[in-house]
Amino acid sequence: MSLLFRKKYVNPDSPDGDGQTPLSWAARNGHDRVVKLLLGRKDVTPDRPDGYGRTPLLWASQNGRDRTVKLLLGLKDVSPDWRDYRGQTPLSRAAWYGHDGIVRLLLEHKDISPDTLDNYGQTPLSWAAWNGNDGVVKLLLGRDDVSPDRPDRYGQTPLSWATGGGCGGVVKLLLERGDVSPDKPDNYGQTPLSWAARRGYGRVVELLLEREEVSPNKPDNDGRTPLSWAARGGHTRVVELLLGQEEVSPDK
Repeated sequence: MSLLFRKKYVNPDSPDGDGQTPLSWAARNGHDRVVKLLLGRKDVTPDRPDGYGRTPLLWASQNGRDRTVKLLLGLKDVSPDWRDYRGQTPLSRAAWYGHDGIVRLLLEHKDISPDTLDNYGQTPLSWAAWNGNDGVVKLLLGRDDVSPDRPDRYGQTPLSWATGGGCGGVVKLLLERGDVSPDKPDNYGQTPLSWAARRGYGRVVELLLEREEVSPNKPDNDGRTPLSWAARGGHTRVVELLLGQEEVSPDK
């Protein structure tokens, strides 16, 4: 890199076909020495987005490059809350992929909005819940400026996503909160229990049935109950759990 910089015809900030610069590539792969060399140049833009709106910081956050994230966050001309073409921020990406250390670094930054909605209305908490990233979920739930029950554009809450993904640890964390509704239906009338029953996640179904607020026989907009979803999917254990509930009618 040092040798190349000495050549007059070398542009250290030249984008490739996807709009990614040498800094983007170095950041996404965690090559910190190269990142430092590039950031020492006046002709390198440290926050330049590629063709999909992804900045070097977003790439480093997504790929779990802790030291690179630290380097970039130390620069005044780097936006820590930049949104890509999906409306996702570095925090969204780090939460999605379960990079606890990077989530912690980003949350310490004053310019970070931890409850930002992307183009689908999903927050960093939604993404972390969907992928079962317990550590990230704990960090986000520890913030006063994060809404733990916020629905996305489809009406699905972090709990809905966690149940649909069979993420028992996250489900347990969310159900411990007093500000999370365990029976909130989405735009299609499906509750967290419907999602868990539909996918056959017995342990998650058990956790939900322990809550008095959960209606085990609640139909969705098409009239399908959790039992009908479980039966349709051939999830024997879930069917047995639901038939053990007094409110559940096997003919409904």
